[in-house]
Amino acid sequence: MSFKWIIRAVGIVFILLLTMVVFSNYTITRAAENKTFNDVNAIKKSNIGLLLGTSKYYKDGGLNLYFKYRIDAAVTLYRNGKIDFILVSGDNSSKYYNEPQTFKKELIKRGIPEAVIFLDYAGFRTLDSVIRAKAIFGQSDITVISQQFHNERAIYIAQKKGIKAVGFNAKDIGGTNGLQVKLREYFARTKAFLDIIFHVEPKFYGKEIKISKPEKNDSLKADSLDNK
Repeated sequence: MSFKWIIRAVGIVFILLLTMVVFSNYTITRAAENKTFNDVNAIKKSNIGLLLGTSKYYKDGGLNLYFKYRIDAAVTLYRNGKIDFILVSGDNSSKYYNEPQTFKKELIKRGIPEAVIFLDYAGFRTLDSVIRAKAIFGQSDITVISQQFHNERAIYIAQKKGIKAVGFNAKDIGGTNGLQVKLREYFARTKAFLDIIFHVEPKFYGKEIKISKPEKNDSLKADSLDNK
């Protein structure tokens, strides 16, 4: 095998990979066209907002602004009557790391009633979060809450899984951190595109969970049991 042939083969592989990255990013952007919103008044009402998780702090200890701005967006939607419930989906892969609980505590601090917050502890990836919203929580019409680039990927996955979805865009981030995330997003979109082609499933499913406010009778029963 000549060195020239090896160089040519490497070049072909590189071109194919680059084509896949470009095509998958273009496809996902087109799929979400006119389905993400910055203005709370322009977005339709949904039963739930699917709030996609992230860590609260950067590795260096500073507050993760992606986390803060997603909280802001979820609070804005709820206070404006655009969602009835918030489904927080994130990573809880160890007892020392729990994205859903961290989001829940912050939402409650911001005045969101605990009764309208539901947690998905198995949202290890965006694909898991979106598919489980329907398969486990019974939601086929959702508003995704994250930054626009993330919302677009979630909407693409939702469409391919028979879920109606729009996105409410949390404030984005510039600078070095923002650039690094954007670069990673190109490859995350390629992975999502391939996951759909190869019918990749969430890591876990589990028992179905009904999203609804507790009935008064249920509350009375709970109180009576507590008082015994």
